[in-house]
Amino acid sequence: MAIPDRMDERLKALGLVEAQRKAEALFAEVARRGLVAAGSSEYEVTDRIGDLARELLGTRERWPGRIVRSGPHTLLPYGAEPPADRVIDAGDTVTAHFGPLLAGQGTDFARTLVLGDDPAGRRLREDLPKVFAAGREAFRADPRITGRQLYAALRDLAATAGWALGGWHAGHLTGEAPAADPICARADAYIGPDNDRPLRVATWATATV
Repeated sequence: MAIPDRMDERLKALGLVEAQRKAEALFAEVARRGLVAAGSSEYEVTDRIGDLARELLGTRERWPGRIVRSGPHTLLPYGAEPPADRVIDAGDTVTAHFGPLLAGQGTDFARTLVLGDDPAGRRLREDLPKVFAAGREAFRADPRITGRQLYAALRDLAATAGWALGGWHAGHLTGEAPAADPICARADAYIGPDNDRPLRVATWATATV
């Protein structure tokens, strides 16, 4: 097995951090301009966000699918497109996934927006970053943590907050070879119940939680 180039790994990590900074700025501007709005379809909002990314960041990448998903589509895994476009409803929960727009690596950045004044939706929006932060601490605390163990920790954290995980995995590795297709991807690419491999020893990617 080839010994990884530590300088190359550091440069990759810096690239991911810079991509995250850009994604945060892009999300803030999307929210400020109200680009995610009821009455627009998911593809319409995707085009708006793509145009904004080119305007603000000069990005040339075009994501072939939807950057945003709404309502029941938020529970479907990325890698396969939902069967049809969907018009966003006034009370929807919407996920915005900006990773494909940024950098030349498998960056992954997503945020959840809640339209309307539904109390459950507002609570979900408030709880998500707390569960994420607690999951990140669980990852950092155990250098040998496996995808299965981290998935179980996140499942328990969500349950404690009164929620259940909606998908079959709770995240994936990021790097030059991201797990784009959940049907044929390796199990050890995911934070999921079938991954008994330590996340920090993956051969082609860096675990980022």
